[in-house]
Amino acid sequence: MIIVDAHEDLAWSMLTFGRDLTLPAAETRRREAGTPNPAQGGDTLLGWADYQQGQVAVVFATLFATPTRHSPDSWDILKYKDAEEARSLYRAQADLYHKLVDEYPDKFHLVLNRPDLEKVLEAWQSPSGGKYPDQDGRPEDMEAGGSPVGLVILMEGAEGVRNLDELVEWWQLGVRLIGLAWAGNDYCGGTREPGPLTREGYALLEAMADLGFGLDLSHMDEKAALQALDSYPTTILATHANALALLKGSDNNRHLSDRVIRGLLEREGVIGVVPYNPFLVVGWKTGDKRESVSLHHLVAQIDYICQMSGDARHVGLGSDFDGGFGLQSTPAEIDTIADLQKLVPLLQERGYSEADIAGILGENWITVLRRSLPEVG
Repeated sequence: MIIVDAHEDLAWSMLTFGRDLTLPAAETRRREAGTPNPAQGGDTLLGWADYQQGQVAVVFATLFATPTRHSPDSWDILKYKDAEEARSLYRAQADLYHKLVDEYPDKFHLVLNRPDLEKVLEAWQSPSGGKYPDQDGRPEDMEAGGSPVGLVILMEGAEGVRNLDELVEWWQLGVRLIGLAWAGNDYCGGTREPGPLTREGYALLEAMADLGFGLDLSHMDEKAALQALDSYPTTILATHANALALLKGSDNNRHLSDRVIRGLLEREGVIGVVPYNPFLVVGWKTGDKRESVSLHHLVAQIDYICQMSGDARHVGLGSDFDGGFGLQSTPAEIDTIADLQKLVPLLQERGYSEADIAGILGENWITVLRRSLPEVG
């Protein structure tokens, strides 16, 4: 089944660690052995061969950098103290995605509109679409071929928008989704920094809607998210967020309350669940045993949203790979992104149909993209 992953910090990882997405994850790990990279960002979970093995056809690729006040680590070279620096970092990442697709058109393709999306999907649905490893199970030994991975550009945190007129420029650069916050900012409250939408936030939403951007509620504080659900007229989603109700004892406003989940369901939104151990088991921290967290915890998140909605049309995957964590902080069954396919038998055990599972792995996001992407441009 085709996978659509609604959140990967690809440019951040490439620029921070010098990673090459055309290499298999195993080769990147081999090259990084003995370097600071695994300790700083974890072992990578991503590579083009792993996308092919896992049938990962489309990725929401982020523009992301960290506010300086939340980034004490000296190795984090992508951080900003003001909107000017944020814009510069985001622009460099957007340019990197364009360079990636220009240099490797057989491997990556920007998704700017519905025809782009259909072109990518058609390649994956053809008899030669995607390739699996040879009988030894090694992605690096895959036969030649494969299909381009579609990249939908997502701005994670709107600090890169210094004024509303710049939205046109970001649209022309290929951004199709914007999340207003990572931490709190001039537009709204965010993770660890609660607060409502501001006057500037409402104005940004109005301008975004006029151009057709999708709105990502991930990282927005509950109050701001509820206000956005009431006021934003076009596509709303949460690319990478888990249900707070299953994380008893957590006081992290990063997770979705039932009120926000219900609002997303009412707006026909989709929620991408995150296979990040601290977001699956409260109290899990870096260095704890991976075996204490399994894909069953992720399935529980999926099932919770499906039970609330009464169907399987409003949940998907949003891995957040390689966004500051790696292999060491994922459920025990995962070695690379290809292992998200292991969700299939687990969901079958829960009674989900083949159509339900196809929706959860990718079709639900495809429906959102077909609804929100422009016909041209």
